[in-house]
Amino acid sequence: MNVTQAITERHSIRRFLPKKVPLEIVKKILRDACRAPSGTNTQPWKVTCVIGKTKERLSKAIKEAIKNDQADLEYQYMPSPLREPYISRKRKIGYSLYELYGIEKDDYPARKKAMLRNFEFFGAPIGLFFRMDRDLLYGSWLDVGMFMQNVMILAREHGLESCPQQAWCEFGSTVHKVLNIPQEEIIVSGMSLGFAAKAPENTLISERADIDEFSVFLD
Repeated sequence: MNVTQAITERHSIRRFLPKKVPLEIVKKILRDACRAPSGTNTQPWKVTCVIGKTKERLSKAIKEAIKNDQADLEYQYMPSPLREPYISRKRKIGYSLYELYGIEKDDYPARKKAMLRNFEFFGAPIGLFFRMDRDLLYGSWLDVGMFMQNVMILAREHGLESCPQQAWCEFGSTVHKVLNIPQEEIIVSGMSLGFAAKAPENTLISERADIDEFSVFLD
């Protein structure tokens, strides 16, 4: 796999095999990923890796929070209301995923059940949470994003796939509590990591805008 393949063939995986991932591989991925650039070499990223009982305890706590309507946003991810062209892109990927799940648009119980799989890490054996100090600013968010991208691309070298999951940040206080993350840190995103299973939902390839839609070349 060359670099172009690693990037262009990467897509979010939503069903993983229960096959264990050696922690030494996870450590190597994180060690290599930290070569990501950061402003003045500040390296703001921090990572919590969850497996086994801790992972199960977190999933149970989030489901309980959902049951008790205890959402608590770690931060606002998108503006509300979301405008075009972003809202159409969001709806299209959602409907495409429901179709692969075999769920009708108005089947809200089935949609909720599918949504809950986020909080089971889609069956992945490894859960990663990316954090940084809360008092840092926009530049550090860029740095953490580049670090996360490195993790997802490097994972593919080891036969692993991933799914970045900002959904965990909708229940920030619960994640903080279960994982003992201090309030002085903000949780940027979660991520599922493991071996991809063969499943309809894993065939979903999201569309990308043509280069002419997002690029300007000035001479």
